Amino acid sequence: MSDFPWLKSYPEFVNKETDLSHENLVSIFDKAVSQFGDATAYKNMDVEISFNDVNKHVDALVWYLQNKTNLKKGDKIALQMPNLLQYPIAIFACLKAGLVIVNTNPLYTAEEMLHQYNDSGAKAIIILENFAFNLEKILSKTKIETVITTTIGDMLGGLKGTIVNFVIRKIKKMVPAYSLPNSIPLKGIIKESLGQKGEKVSLTKEDTAFLQYTGGTTGVSKGAELTHGNICANVSQVEAWIGKNIVDGQETIITALPLYHIFALTANCVVFFRYGAKNILITNPRDMKAFCKDLVKNPFSAITGVNTLFIGLMNQETFRGLDFSNLKLALGGGMAVQDAVADEWEELTKCPLLEAYGLSETSPAATINPYNGNHKKGTIGLPLPNTEVRIFDDNRKEVATGEPGEIGIKGPQVMKGYWNRPEETKNCMHGDFFLTGDIGTMDEDGFFKIVDRKKEMILISGFNVYPNDVEKAIADNPKVLEVGVRGEKNDDGTEFVRAFIVKKDDSLTEEEVIEFCRTKLTNYKVPKSISFRDELPKSNVGKILRRLLK
Repeated sequence: MSDFPWLKSYPEFVNKETDLSHENLVSIFDKAVSQFGDATAYKNMDVEISFNDVNKHVDALVWYLQNKTNLKKGDKIALQMPNLLQYPIAIFACLKAGLVIVNTNPLYTAEEMLHQYNDSGAKAIIILENFAFNLEKILSKTKIETVITTTIGDMLGGLKGTIVNFVIRKIKKMVPAYSLPNSIPLKGIIKESLGQKGEKVSLTKEDTAFLQYTGGTTGVSKGAELTHGNICANVSQVEAWIGKNIVDGQETIITALPLYHIFALTANCVVFFRYGAKNILITNPRDMKAFCKDLVKNPFSAITGVNTLFIGLMNQETFRGLDFSNLKLALGGGMAVQDAVADEWEELTKCPLLEAYGLSETSPAATINPYNGNHKKGTIGLPLPNTEVRIFDDNRKEVATGEPGEIGIKGPQVMKGYWNRPEETKNCMHGDFFLTGDIGTMDEDGFFKIVDRKKEMILISGFNVYPNDVEKAIADNPKVLEVGVRGEKNDDGTEFVRAFIVKKDDSLTEEEVIEFCRTKLTNYKVPKSISFRDELPKSNVGKILRRLLK
């Protein structure tokens, strides 16, 4: 980025070579505990837990893992639960014990779980009892020897925890019957081990911290091997971007994205822990009414999310009536932030919705929009410190400014490789550049823009059509709530564009959408068919899954 003299007028983070002094994630954890002590670290279901109490629970679990199981440094442990107080405790305890964490989506089927556990070689698991019935089906086919179960009410305190567990189990019947005779309850482990401390494990930047599995949207799910150095580098890079805009010990951040997703894992769980923020964990963000009640009770200064989450919130009257005077950071990632959504958000909250970009393979952040001013709506911003981003054609040659090509990323946050997949690792690297599979452009100001996934491009009469372009155009229609676009084939094998829409206004018609598109898109990009749906298929973080649009 040093080739661009105009960057001197941009924030310091753009040109900065960041000090990557964090040695490992445990040192970040220990420093935050010593600095913020009795301040609230996490809050969930109206129950708060301090940094000191998090530390006590972490120590207890570390001691148990080291003294009551056969786990040793470098062994893999799966964590499978939604956002609950025990999740960050489990994360930091496993890291402190020198284990490698395999974050697992709680909504996985038994077969998906089996693939991930066997691919990773997991020897242990901490799992919410709601999903234990699936584990029972496949446990004998895995190498898992230690099973620790937890409940939604485990960390909520005596009476409240008991009531919550009773309602979940008996009233809502959300815990299917299961039998795991040798499993151990997490609550009992922590109660019996409280006051104990495990042995310190020597950890370097080269030690693996996470096997972060990709979504598998374009093939089999693969484990991105992220080291302590990868995540720590990303923390340092984000610190340089934040500058003095975030105040130690003074912030409240909303964590609605699940902590098993790389965005929330690094940004919310680690970065904001390092800043001493109060982290509001939202267990079920799909329950928008309950989510908004939490927001009413917890005035927040920061929030992260994906495009569909911001849409959902802004369609809640309770949310629209909130006081946003304390809000200083809204960060969107995971999927493209549509211009219409960013405009509405800023008009409502008076805080810009900044878009960032990254992947599981890059820990995740690679580019981000400047914090105060100079951000460019519709772009993914500028490269983070110590990060180089280039655009390559199909022959892996750099393209001219403004031309589309595959985004390549080079930096200390790029993964070690795909676990046990040397060929796939080799295929996705061009020298030191990780080839993302995303098509993007760089404008004359050095800002990058995502065009679309390379494998989701639609070819019409020799022209490339990118679903993102069409989706953004349709989303500008005020009668549209959500939209997903994909290419489909005619009988003769040629492709056409189909749009799937959730209406915001019931009066919206197919003809109206097509006419609206004709005012914004060249003819070959205009959808030939419109399908209206009550909802669109989404991933665990709310990203619209185009491959499932039918």
